[in-house]
Amino acid sequence: MSHTTLLLIALAGVATLLLLILRAKVQPFVALVVVSIGVALTAGVPAAKLVETIESGMGSTLGHIATIIALGAMIGRIIELSGGAQAFAHSLIERFGSRRTPLALTVAGFVLGIPVFFEVGLIILMPIAYGVARASRKPLLVYALPMGAAMLTVHAFLPPHPGAVAVTQAIGADQGLVLLIGIPLTAVVVLLGYLVSRRMTRREYPMDPVVYAEVYGEDAPDAVPDAVTDGRGGTGGGTTGAIGTDGSGKGGSPAPTTARADGHGHGHGHGHGHGTAVLTKPTASTAPEVRPPSFGMVLALIVTPILLILLGTLGQNLLAEDSTVRAVLTVLGAPMVALLIDVALCAYFLGARRGWDRARIAEVMGSALPPVAMVILVAGAGGVFGKVLVASGIGDAIADVLDRTGLPALFLAFLMALTLRAAQGSTTVALITTAGILTPLLERADLSTGQLSLIALAMGAGGLAVSHINDAGYWMFTKLAGLDVASGLRTWTVLTTTMGTIGFALTAALWPLV
Repeated sequence: MSHTTLLLIALAGVATLLLLILRAKVQPFVALVVVSIGVALTAGVPAAKLVETIESGMGSTLGHIATIIALGAMIGRIIELSGGAQAFAHSLIERFGSRRTPLALTVAGFVLGIPVFFEVGLIILMPIAYGVARASRKPLLVYALPMGAAMLTVHAFLPPHPGAVAVTQAIGADQGLVLLIGIPLTAVVVLLGYLVSRRMTRREYPMDPVVYAEVYGEDAPDAVPDAVTDGRGGTGGGTTGAIGTDGSGKGGSPAPTTARADGHGHGHGHGHGHGTAVLTKPTASTAPEVRPPSFGMVLALIVTPILLILLGTLGQNLLAEDSTVRAVLTVLGAPMVALLIDVALCAYFLGARRGWDRARIAEVMGSALPPVAMVILVAGAGGVFGKVLVASGIGDAIADVLDRTGLPALFLAFLMALTLRAAQGSTTVALITTAGILTPLLERADLSTGQLSLIALAMGAGGLAVSHINDAGYWMFTKLAGLDVASGLRTWTVLTTTMGTIGFALTAALWPLV
């Protein structure tokens, strides 16, 4: 079969995938499997080898990433339910001081974003942003925008998040090296994003009156300074409050609140999404109050698996092959082992030592798995799609065409991930699909491990950019922040795209050095 025919089949497969996800609203896992089967049969994969190809793609992918994603989710769940995430954020606010509270929440979003999924982190930290905005009488967006963008950046760039783990495994990059380069790189991206968001939030943006009332109180128009206004001097009767950014006052400790997201909208172009953030004060309890985990404890538990993985990578690169220390570090630094050790440490220090019995610990760990089950399956289906591209010869045809373009592999990785992200919304699906398409090209390019790690990070930069109305994360943030569609596009979408572009620029700057 000619390269032209194979390329047309690949193009039709990607187009069908997008149509199934966007128009037909088919679940991405099912869509990926259906398209993989269709592409395989159309491209000439023998029927007798079809099932074997699918099983091989699914098995080789999930064999590496399923355990990592599951263990990472357990760590995040324990930190969340123990109160560690909120305690960590409040401690940062106290350490940074009221004038630098937006930066404190941004740092909290960055650090907590490593073990905690984006959606969960947003639900944990948004009530804190509500409380700070209420106390300071400043716009909610000043605190929420850089904080949310920091969490999404980590979600797109770094393991143990599903897209990053899948990309690292698919293209043969080293996970430890991805973390070694990626953590400082994403820290710079988040810091620059924070500075950009400061400029963006100097102007006024309309705010949903329901969220306005939740943040500033039902009598907010009478209690807030002149900088906080709506178009007609009030927020009652369905008007939309517009919050200025020159409000005065000092930040204070937010009142204890909890958040519940009653739906985060639908990822389609009609702008439906009626979920709002509902803040409720906790009811009085007769149970003895348990002191929340300390700042140092939470930070140590987040950093432990990262350090173990980095030590494993350094040991393999710096120590002799027959070294006992290298062998020990290789085992301890294997991502699965490092995360397993951290799960045990979290269960003990955040659970058992604070009064959880074994049944409670098991229940909390088990509750982390259902939310990530479909993510794991989507990652496996992406592996199937990549395997089909290789087995059918489409991968080589794509590699030939991309090779002839003369475009650098780093730029192709960023551009393809960005395009797929903009087209269908999901960062994870965009990253997995991009890795499957580009793997044959990368295999023939004879790249170093460091270069492959930068390509994985460039894909993450593309997956961060262009979060808009087909992205569930866009709806979740804008509804919790009380933004309408236009304001969300002008703030959240512009900021994520700017930060994604900055991330790619940093990977390009590092390319000659690895």
